[in-house]
Amino acid sequence: MFRKILIANRGEIAVRIIRACGEMGIRSAAIYSDADRYSLHVKKADEAYGLGTDPLAGYLNVHRIVSLAVATGCDAIHPGYGFLSENPELAEACLRHGVTFIGPTAEVIRRMGDKTEARFAMQKVGVPVTPGSEGNLPNAEAALVKAEEIGFPVMLKATSGGGGRGIRRCDSPAELRHNFERVVSEATKAFGRADVFLEKCVVNPKHIEVQVLADHQGNCIHLFERDCSIQRRNQKLIEIAPSPQLDEAQRQYLGGLAVTAARAVGYTNAGTVEFLLDTDGRFYFMEMNTRIQVEHTVTETITGVDLVEEQIRVAADLPLRYRQEEIRRRGYAMQFRINAEDPRNNFLPSFGRISRYYAPGGPGVRTDGGIYTGYTVPPYYDSMLAKVIVWALTWEDLIARGDRALRDTGLFGIKTTIPFYEAILASPEFRTGRFNTGFLEAHPELLDYTSRRRNEDVAVALAAAIAAHAGL
Repeated sequence: MFRKILIANRGEIAVRIIRACGEMGIRSAAIYSDADRYSLHVKKADEAYGLGTDPLAGYLNVHRIVSLAVATGCDAIHPGYGFLSENPELAEACLRHGVTFIGPTAEVIRRMGDKTEARFAMQKVGVPVTPGSEGNLPNAEAALVKAEEIGFPVMLKATSGGGGRGIRRCDSPAELRHNFERVVSEATKAFGRADVFLEKCVVNPKHIEVQVLADHQGNCIHLFERDCSIQRRNQKLIEIAPSPQLDEAQRQYLGGLAVTAARAVGYTNAGTVEFLLDTDGRFYFMEMNTRIQVEHTVTETITGVDLVEEQIRVAADLPLRYRQEEIRRRGYAMQFRINAEDPRNNFLPSFGRISRYYAPGGPGVRTDGGIYTGYTVPPYYDSMLAKVIVWALTWEDLIARGDRALRDTGLFGIKTTIPFYEAILASPEFRTGRFNTGFLEAHPELLDYTSRRRNEDVAVALAAAIAAHAGL
């Protein structure tokens, strides 16, 4: 087993990895920019090393991070998610310097990071993909020809895209012409490649993904699915495991597809195979994420499997501790991404000092975060501050527990998405367990509810303060 792991990340995922290292008796080494000097992951790690004044450059510098790992005696690097987690150059640099990369091989990362290559790989083994271009498109005219062939609406996608970026829906030839150069520009700026391909747009699908684990001994299993359909602008907000929208036959079929996909590309470590489910009950492969996911927590909650620990064990060349038939699920879990955004002001980022914070607790509640009272949220990074995860035996109890946990969360000094999630949980449509990726667009009234409910909470708090001052 490793002696010391360098964590090439920040925030809540860095804290999550540090905790796993602590349970496994492995020393943890954090990295930080000057903007992150007082971050929680820096405080919790056994060691911490500065990266300089630039808030982003250090976290994205492959050679500096690997050199630091070697110089400080780290024998492995965990990339978390985001930043360099799906950059094959980091895996290659680790291999050259004798440091273990906790993730799949550079070849697999590169192949699955190229969306057209991933589609080809899935087609070869019979995993269904959405109709689309055979490869990258040279220009808008070629895109128009393909779009007319498969029918509008279509999706223009950056071949190296991810995280909801580099994607545009086009409902007409005019929109396609207008968006083609925009997607090329976004792809070039965000991913360093101008390649774009086209797929048929599955209108208002359900977004279902499957967690897989694979070791170097040829074992590969799935840990059931997660429903990530509650999204805003292709960004996931609420994740649920298992999906309340699948029956048992669909669940087993999808798990089998995910294992087939992982085996087809020689996958090792933890990964996620993402699918779209259309209104006719057909599944389509969307992409494979070659890293730990933000929403891994709900899978851990229903299965009892520590995915980060399994990542580390697989990277240390140990076999999986579980066979497929030993993976059981119990109840439902739901995760809320607590973002520093103001839902009443078009989700404007809200940065600054957290004047007071206390996490929710009680039965079936878990919080993963990278914040504390007095922490100043910097404006340079993703807006996610923490994740509140709830578990219950039934779907109805899960919603009730989620609402209670959100109300238990105290986070003051900045705006957050908590009241927006309260509004979603109060929605009758959501409570039925039937929703798709168009849910938020179909329910603009949720923002009005958010403002109204928060104003009611403020009124109650003000009345209590007045009563207390009057000695009542």
